[in-house]
Amino acid sequence: MKVLDTYKLTCDNVPAEISIVDRKTEFVRTYEIKRAKFQAATKTVMDHIKEKIIEEVDIRPTEAHDAETMEKLRNAFVEKAGEIVKRELVGTSPENRDIIVGTLAHELIGLGELEIILSDENLEEIVINTSREPVWVYHKKFGWLKTNFMIPTEEQVHNYASIIGRRVGRQITNLNPLLDAHLEGGDRANATLYPISTKGNSITIRKFAKSPWTITRMLDPENRVMSIDAAALLWLCIQYEMNIIVAGGTASGKTSVLNSLLVFTPPNQRVISIEDTRELFLPDFLHWLPMVTRLPNPEGKGEVSMLDLMVNSLRMRPDRIVLGEIRRQREAEVLFEAMHTGHSVLATLHADSAEQAKNRMVQPPINLPESMLEAVHLFLVQYRQRRSGIRRTLELAEVVPYKSLVSVNKVFHWNSRSDEVEKVGDYVRVIDEISMYSGMNAKEINADLAERKSILEYMIENKIYDVDDVGRISATFYRNKEQLLEQIKKKVKPKDILEIAEEKPKKKQGEKK
Repeated sequence: MKVLDTYKLTCDNVPAEISIVDRKTEFVRTYEIKRAKFQAATKTVMDHIKEKIIEEVDIRPTEAHDAETMEKLRNAFVEKAGEIVKRELVGTSPENRDIIVGTLAHELIGLGELEIILSDENLEEIVINTSREPVWVYHKKFGWLKTNFMIPTEEQVHNYASIIGRRVGRQITNLNPLLDAHLEGGDRANATLYPISTKGNSITIRKFAKSPWTITRMLDPENRVMSIDAAALLWLCIQYEMNIIVAGGTASGKTSVLNSLLVFTPPNQRVISIEDTRELFLPDFLHWLPMVTRLPNPEGKGEVSMLDLMVNSLRMRPDRIVLGEIRRQREAEVLFEAMHTGHSVLATLHADSAEQAKNRMVQPPINLPESMLEAVHLFLVQYRQRRSGIRRTLELAEVVPYKSLVSVNKVFHWNSRSDEVEKVGDYVRVIDEISMYSGMNAKEINADLAERKSILEYMIENKIYDVDDVGRISATFYRNKEQLLEQIKKKVKPKDILEIAEEKPKKKQGEKK
């Protein structure tokens, strides 16, 4: 047995130790959870306390349809449960009382022992295939791992799926055995019931990043998702409102890249995003309205589709429209109509290359006329290597129109041997269009790209990774580029630059306060 990593977690004051172990008897590495065990007498008292809590506390977590409401309910529960535990377990240390209250919160208003795993920010996926097998997790560093934790019964798996469904006003039953929902923290959950999933009831939870990836984290030498030259070009394209489709396979980082690009949005523009499940997270000072779809209720009423939201968004004076994923023809037609009416559009699409992305757009089920694709300026393709778990920008390609057809001009491509995103082609369209919109010539555009690279290098060197901080520096670039570049040249501390970025413009003499 070889221990590859160990670290500690605390969830609602309940401590646990995690070990990643490589055993010779196992083909897959294991994710082992060690937590404090209660003595039999304590467990008996806890069962008694549960009954007291049910009698005295109004437990209605199903009323919570957002993180803020759920947090208030949880805090009220913890406060009241703490009083009962203190009254019933006289002489127990404050630390042990907190552990007991946290455990009771997990069991009565949470997802039991799954809450510990859900609190691990190193995990991307948590999977229950059946109660007869251990829970599986996908670790950011070690990939798929089998845990030493099992759900006791199929009824318990069904119960957890029902809890998730009730929190979003949905039911999962034998008549409706499929559930796609999200937890209050933003994590996405999918559940299926037997016999649809033939092994047993299943739950798959995709964890929502509490700290979203920014372009600087992607450029960090430890991650190297894309090159700094590609990032500078994308920043310039975002500023000049070019239409970009981010393609890639499942879990390749499409939404993370889309989120990182949207941080470059000028603050004086309105962004409307449309998603099935809320995954985007932008700086708090941007003019941004996030919207999500809604599935129909069991009677088939109340559905709000992505198409409904897209059509409605055009009446909301957006400068930029962001679509979670292009799936059907009608959605794509409305999206391209938005492009043609002067809106900047960003969206994601499942495709493994720029050429495949183009083909998917013109073939069923999307099936758009090829001539419509000229409204798209760039295809950015993300790639995830399953063997090592790394994510890279595979391609950045222009869409070049010619008569009624379009071709794909690859500008950047990932070299798997050197593990570098390299420039492999010359610009055909993008530079000309930026020149047309900005009035800059090619030499001035290259100088502008060099300035953006220097800013990105400064943020990487100083580890400015927070989404709000990256957004503030981007906004400062738009407001006072010369001052920002001068500060970076003088190697001013990030704290001082960010403080200046947060300052509000002073009132001119004679202006009303």
